[in-house]
Amino acid sequence: MTSPTSNSSIGRIYLDNNATTRPFPEVVETIAHHLQHSYANPGSRHVEGQFARKALESAREGIADLLGAEPDEVVFTSGGTESTNMALFGASRCEPGIIALTAGEHPATVESCRELEKRGWKLLFLEFDEDGLLKTDALSELPWREIRIVSVILAHNETGVIQDLSVLSQLCQEYQVFLHVDAVQAVGKIPVRFDELAASALSFGAHKFHGPRGIGGLLLRRGVQLAPTAFGGHQESGKRPGTEVTALASGMLRAMQICLDGLDERTQQIVALRDRLQNGLLQGYESASVNGSIEHRLPNTLNIAFPGIDGEVMLVNLDLHGISCSLGSTCASGSAEPAPVLLAMNRPEEVYNSSLRFSVSIDNTIEGIDAAIERILTAAHRLRETSASHAV
Repeated sequence: MTSPTSNSSIGRIYLDNNATTRPFPEVVETIAHHLQHSYANPGSRHVEGQFARKALESAREGIADLLGAEPDEVVFTSGGTESTNMALFGASRCEPGIIALTAGEHPATVESCRELEKRGWKLLFLEFDEDGLLKTDALSELPWREIRIVSVILAHNETGVIQDLSVLSQLCQEYQVFLHVDAVQAVGKIPVRFDELAASALSFGAHKFHGPRGIGGLLLRRGVQLAPTAFGGHQESGKRPGTEVTALASGMLRAMQICLDGLDERTQQIVALRDRLQNGLLQGYESASVNGSIEHRLPNTLNIAFPGIDGEVMLVNLDLHGISCSLGSTCASGSAEPAPVLLAMNRPEEVYNSSLRFSVSIDNTIEGIDAAIERILTAAHRLRETSASHAV
């Protein structure tokens, strides 16, 4: 199978960067370098092993510094899903109580919590308003003395909505509740500081910010203990067994450095691309509407509804015409059910059945965005006409 045409030729246009991103060339170079030179097992005591260990710990220190954590709070994992599982299952080895989460959490969180529900835990779903923002007014009225775990997404993978977690984190501290923050979609796109969030644990994954797949991390607050969820080794201070991959950890650090270096300027460029796409689609399709807060969202994310069109049909049609986008979370793409986050926002059926997610990156261009607008609108109007004729 040949590689898809690059955006520069206005062939295929990749607008699914919340699903995964293309690794930066510098990241690929970093990984290749360490595969050649830091190949040894970092747990070995010989010279080669110690060389790999030094590189691994350098990556750990760099990531900790960028995320407002201490090096010994960084646990390397295979990615965001493993990190979330580790946090929730590790924190649940106590007397079952209530787990509080939002109805729009990522499948890694929801499915983990559903499994814990089978083990005696009760789930309490926190409410969103119509913009996808957490309703904070009623948080103090929750049964905090029964809540043991809170898990909340910082920036939503489908709508891009960014939550203000200050009230929630204060309550968790007051009642000594374990707070897990899913920052998988946030790290690399907006400033994320573990020391400011006051969370017990925080998940992130490299491939969401132009790093390699197969590597991520869990930030675990000093003094917070998790029961082991896997066995077979002493690595990562006994928290996560298995030989660490120095090359991937180093590649993740390099990606994070590139994303956060000049973040303000990069954000302006990405917002300009996202807003150009948004405005073009809203102007060209009269009944189109944006899902989620316009003000409080990731700079790259646009979740938009095209009433009168079936989103699944639109998705396939756009792929055939060179546009890569998504209905929502790729981890739940096998499901025909409406996106839970849109249901939680009380969006009407004609909206949640016709919504698509477009997520841009620094790889996109103005020319590519303009071409995407034309293709999307052409497909949308054609499909609406077809749908209307079938309804007659």
